[in-house]
Amino acid sequence: MIMSCETSMKIMTTPSLVSKHPKMGTTIFTVMSALAAESGAVNLGQGFPDFDCDEKLVSDVTAAMQEGLNQYPPMTGVLPLRQAVSEKIKTLYGHQYDVNTEITITAGATQAILTIMLAVVHPGDEVIVLEPCYDSYVPNIDMAGGTVVRVPLTPGTFRPDFDRIQAAICPKTRAILINSPHNPSGMVWRHEDMLKLQEILAPTQVLLISDEVYEHMVYAPLQHHSASSYPGLAARAFVVSSFGKSYHVTGWKVGTVAAPVALTAEFRKVHQFNVFTVNTPVQHGLARYMKDPQPYLNLPAFYQRKRDLFRAGLARTQFKMLPGEGTYFQCVDISELSVPEKNLGESEFCKWLTKEVGVAAIPMSAFYGDSFDQHVIRFCFAKKDTTLNAAIERLSRL
Repeated sequence: MIMSCETSMKIMTTPSLVSKHPKMGTTIFTVMSALAAESGAVNLGQGFPDFDCDEKLVSDVTAAMQEGLNQYPPMTGVLPLRQAVSEKIKTLYGHQYDVNTEITITAGATQAILTIMLAVVHPGDEVIVLEPCYDSYVPNIDMAGGTVVRVPLTPGTFRPDFDRIQAAICPKTRAILINSPHNPSGMVWRHEDMLKLQEILAPTQVLLISDEVYEHMVYAPLQHHSASSYPGLAARAFVVSSFGKSYHVTGWKVGTVAAPVALTAEFRKVHQFNVFTVNTPVQHGLARYMKDPQPYLNLPAFYQRKRDLFRAGLARTQFKMLPGEGTYFQCVDISELSVPEKNLGESEFCKWLTKEVGVAAIPMSAFYGDSFDQHVIRFCFAKKDTTLNAAIERLSRL
């Protein structure tokens, strides 16, 4: 039977869809990276290193492949890596997580946080996020059917406002998501901050999601305070971390979730069906590499030197630097900058900076639901010295 052209066209028509997520668009990182490439700009926007990881780590992964460790690992992650993670947390933060029931290896921190939301957030549950916040948090809550409750960090300092946090907690609150060291501002929570959060949450059933992917990037004299160090927080917390950030391998997308038995059991119900498990030889390679703690113990000094190099260069410009306490990001205030294009908001300034000066940055307003503009932009200094010096040379023309 020969179909008519009209019939054939009808068969080939793609069904129409009503978008489940009509407000989700392309991330600011994709937009600015594309503009940087188009403009030939030095890309200090997206947060990843432009230098190689340790050759030994690559050798450890290669050896695992060559040994035939290439089939499915356990859903929870290979035992040697879970043991290494548990031992590291106990040594650094004083809390013992059971390797079989409380540690799970994930496909990066982003997958971990989405899986947490899908596991514990019911439709209508409220989840508190502290703005500015990493761009995946809100979509993750939306996809789980939860309601986002935005609580602003203090403008300028980005310190937690505990009066506002406490006021936001209600019977519908299912969880609060915190991030220290904080992306995008670089702010680091203090010991007294963690104690105050523990006090506020104590009489509630609110869960804590603690995003600690930059745990090894805290600069002297400060130190990282993990939720796992505080019994009242650890008992209700999913603690998330990332090998990609700690070992300069962001493209490998491997992370961890540490949580009490009951929370881990719910987490794994979702984990087994949305990702099942994570790359086998990479897990074995990481487990072998973690036998030496020096790479992550030396990381603060490694990045503090880069931070200081970049800040010294910025000191010769009109940018007003905000404190760089942690992460590999440096934020600057642009409100007093003299530029040909007057009265630019953060987003337009970043586009102008990329095209006209040749350095890409990220506007802080991109991390707020209402695009709050406080004349602050963010640079990433996880780059080769030559890259940082090239950026500084261009920025010094301002």
